[in-house]
Amino acid sequence: MTLRINSIAPDFSAETTQGRINFHEWIGDSWAIIFSHPKDFTPVCTTELGYMARLQPEFDRRNCKIIGLSVDPVDHHDRWVVDIEETQGSLPQYPMIADTDLNVAKLYNMLPAEEEGTSEGRTPANNATVRTVFIIGPDKKIQLMMTYPMTTGRNFNEILRSLDSIQLTSEHAVATPVNWQPGEDVIIPPSVTDEQARKKFPEGWKTLKPYLRVVAQPR
Repeated sequence: MTLRINSIAPDFSAETTQGRINFHEWIGDSWAIIFSHPKDFTPVCTTELGYMARLQPEFDRRNCKIIGLSVDPVDHHDRWVVDIEETQGSLPQYPMIADTDLNVAKLYNMLPAEEEGTSEGRTPANNATVRTVFIIGPDKKIQLMMTYPMTTGRNFNEILRSLDSIQLTSEHAVATPVNWQPGEDVIIPPSVTDEQARKKFPEGWKTLKPYLRVVAQPR
């Protein structure tokens, strides 16, 4: 199955560092971010997991759960977090999926469905495509997908900014412009007529072009 924006995020059961979960049940009524790694004890991923641990309170404030995934067993994850805390100064408090059967990687199109075997004997290069971030809404639909090469550390501040935008635009009839930051002006999308906009934004807006109307961020 090819995944796209607004596809239902595949459900699964898996072992994690915090016990076995059923993914959709684990999400519940929250937002969720799942971010994947090709192997434990890899340098770039070590920095990412530590930074995500520091950002977790920000995601908590946005009612967003975070969960990591790596194609290795739980006991490897447990040893890895010791290194993460030692080198990055933060201990991950979020669960890490042990995708030893490659099931989740295949469900999420990070590895080919016909890929054989388990995590045993695989190298980071074998799993190079297991480097994707998914933002998933409370409706279990995929809202964002971003895939990175192994040599490029992810920008989780951008993931947080994207979550802010997605949450704002899902609640209000607006879109966010390039490089938008919370509190800045937003765009009234063309699907909203001027008549509808007058009801939603009685204080008015600035029309740059008939298709480009700028308004203060709704509160």
